[in-house]
Amino acid sequence: MTDIAPAADTGSDDDWGPFGRPLFDDPSVRALSRVGVVDVGSNSVRMVVFDGAARSPAYFYNEKIMCGLGKGLAETGRLNPTGRIRALAALKRFALLAEGMGVDPLTVVATAATRESEDGPDFQAEVLRETGLRLWVIDGDEEARLSAQGVLLGWPEAKGLVCDIGGNSMELARIGDGQVGKRLSTPLGPFRLQQVVGGEVKRRALIERILKTAQNTLKSAGERIYLVGGSWRVIARLDMERRNYPLTVLHEYRMTPQGLLDTLDWIAGSDLAVLRARTGTSSERMELVPLACEVLRELIRIFKPSEIDVSAYGIREGLLFEQMPDRLRRRDPLIEAARMAEMTSARVPGFGKKLYEFLLPLFKEADKERLRLIKAACLLHDTTWRAHPDYRAEVCFDNATRANLGGLDHPGRVFLGLSLLHRYKNSRSGSRLEPLFRLLTEEQIQDAEVLGKAMRFGAMFSVADPSEAGELRWQPKKRILELNLTDRGRDLFGEVAQARFTSLALAMKAKASVNSL
Repeated sequence: MTDIAPAADTGSDDDWGPFGRPLFDDPSVRALSRVGVVDVGSNSVRMVVFDGAARSPAYFYNEKIMCGLGKGLAETGRLNPTGRIRALAALKRFALLAEGMGVDPLTVVATAATRESEDGPDFQAEVLRETGLRLWVIDGDEEARLSAQGVLLGWPEAKGLVCDIGGNSMELARIGDGQVGKRLSTPLGPFRLQQVVGGEVKRRALIERILKTAQNTLKSAGERIYLVGGSWRVIARLDMERRNYPLTVLHEYRMTPQGLLDTLDWIAGSDLAVLRARTGTSSERMELVPLACEVLRELIRIFKPSEIDVSAYGIREGLLFEQMPDRLRRRDPLIEAARMAEMTSARVPGFGKKLYEFLLPLFKEADKERLRLIKAACLLHDTTWRAHPDYRAEVCFDNATRANLGGLDHPGRVFLGLSLLHRYKNSRSGSRLEPLFRLLTEEQIQDAEVLGKAMRFGAMFSVADPSEAGELRWQPKKRILELNLTDRGRDLFGEVAQARFTSLALAMKAKASVNSL
């Protein structure tokens, strides 16, 4: 199967391949639909249920079993017997869970182990017989495409090379301009490398030969590499540990080639049991890390990437992306997630847009990236109002920095979190969150404080529409912050509003000026 994009509507669900009908054509179901996918990989079997048919859906349910289905496949040509039993048990459970959640259909995709084993067809038949689930076995090219689409789901502007490592294979795909380009599948999964006779020297020669051939095909050199897959995520988590990195969110975690090579050396010289305990990694996953390190070292040497980034999104998210119409794919995942949060959690849904428009005169010089963060902050400014007042500021920060948000790098997370902290609190001094502030420059910290205090003022100046009460004007050269009040605004501009406006002017190092329209 080389192309599984949805076909035209002929009135039959069967005409749409393994994915059924697209869920996003009807706006009325976008916030209601649950999409369930299962990835039957060589190492793990995982079910994810996405809730909310939107550009940045929430993870309603996520469960993984480390079955080891492809362990020993290169030697025996068959699925691992114990892994097969565990995988079937997991699929039985997942089928019942999906039924209980009202997920229909549950899309189940199988990759390298099932497609390459001689008993793969028998396993497919057994799964169908025992669970009622149809196992869609995709080839390496399609696996690479879906994985790359997963990266694009959370990273619309991504450009470079996607590298997805599984248990028995490693897929590579070029991406850019929102599209997936050339791709290929290689036999560089750790389970397969375990079967190479001759130790590290022979493995390195094999890895080098395969990656050089891949490089000649993909013509990728000096680009950004996006890492997808459990073994890569463990290595990235260990890189965080070595660097004492303050934020342990793996999605959009970025590494330099030399820094990552230093981490690979550090892992090679460390006790894996100690590293496993420090990071909470399973023994099944940690067993494969040294072999993944060998592949990654050669990948860096041959492809010479400018940067190595981690994507928590992969084939499962690629399956979701597959169902989206183009107009939905083009939406900003950060803004869509913030809109959904406001709609479901804010006291006054819809106020975030009004707040953004009221504050916009303060940010006339902001670039596109900064404006989207400002917009997201305004949409999220009131979504944690139910938290205890003593902790509301920190809850805001935690929600922004640790939430499942696409299209947001780590400095962006901290900027968003810090601005929301200042939405509820004037001072950040002495906060337990201070170590995270080092991901920002002093100028960015100051900008986040200004945004937070601007929201702090605007959100309470008028709970209906602040633009009906007045307008803001900013004169950067004269450093004058003006508030021009309407008749309604004069009565709304009470003592607390005055104090918050003064605090905003101080944060901007400006003189406050209040006038009547």
